[in-house]
Amino acid sequence: MVEADKPTVVAAPGRLVAAVAVAGAIVLFLAVGLTGLYRYVDSYWLYRGFPPPRDPTFVRQEGTFQTIQVRSAAIGGRAQRVVVYLPPGYDRNAQQRYPVLYLLHGFPGDPDGFVRTVRVGVVEDTLLAESKIQPLIIVMPMGSTGVFTDEEWANGIHPHSGWETFLARDVVGAIDARYRTIAGGAGRALGGLSEGGYASLNIGLHHPAEFRVLESWSGYEKAENVKSIFGGRPELLVRNSPLLTLPKAASRLRREHAFVWFYAGSTDRLLRQNARFAAELTRFRIRHAFFVSDGGHTWRIWRDNAWAAIEVAAAHLAHG
Repeated sequence: MVEADKPTVVAAPGRLVAAVAVAGAIVLFLAVGLTGLYRYVDSYWLYRGFPPPRDPTFVRQEGTFQTIQVRSAAIGGRAQRVVVYLPPGYDRNAQQRYPVLYLLHGFPGDPDGFVRTVRVGVVEDTLLAESKIQPLIIVMPMGSTGVFTDEEWANGIHPHSGWETFLARDVVGAIDARYRTIAGGAGRALGGLSEGGYASLNIGLHHPAEFRVLESWSGYEKAENVKSIFGGRPELLVRNSPLLTLPKAASRLRREHAFVWFYAGSTDRLLRQNARFAAELTRFRIRHAFFVSDGGHTWRIWRDNAWAAIEVAAAHLAHG
């Protein structure tokens, strides 16, 4: 049996146009949606949910940011990005020398968190406009091979993993050579957030003559047993635990008139460890200030306390 040919259905021109329009609208909707999602995620990563940094309207003079590269044999000859904030008037006051606050990022992280989320430039510009501090340079190095690479800012067991040496010797040396700094411990503060806070204490206790002020923002005082860095070696874990190295460093810290400023959030799991370190500082008669800030281990707490952190550094450092 032979079937008759089936009739061919031809869409009316109006329907075809409508179908194409609907399809185009769907594609456009998806594209706009994906673009919006990307922008949201990108913005959140850049600013952690906060608005972009902007000086208040009453601030008449703004500092400037520069990015330099520091090459270091301690990390295999790598050139690392270092972000530098120069306070308002740096270029005009050619004879003035400035103290330096070094800030170390956490993990995962990079220097941009201090610029975009903590807003160190806005904070210092504002404090200067309100005549609450004298100016200082802020230096923010990149302390790992990538945002998601953990180095603990420590001298690790593998070749070319001397991140403490990179900071304490090569970054400090490069900044003193390039900028008008007060080149000495009396003109340097070392701070950081989370892992960077731990590192500031760890490096500071190893180099008590190099940094007058040590700041830890939600840091810790006992080394994390990261096998790729410390290899599980007890002697390295002890040497890189400020809570355990403090007794040996105490007399030198007192002689150098060191000041330790640190805090932890009220719901931070690291609170107890920080309170114990504060008790040890008291026992060894090291000048310090420890407080508990409302909150957890978050960008909000670091952003809110950045004002006090910069004021403290400026108040305890020598000025030119």
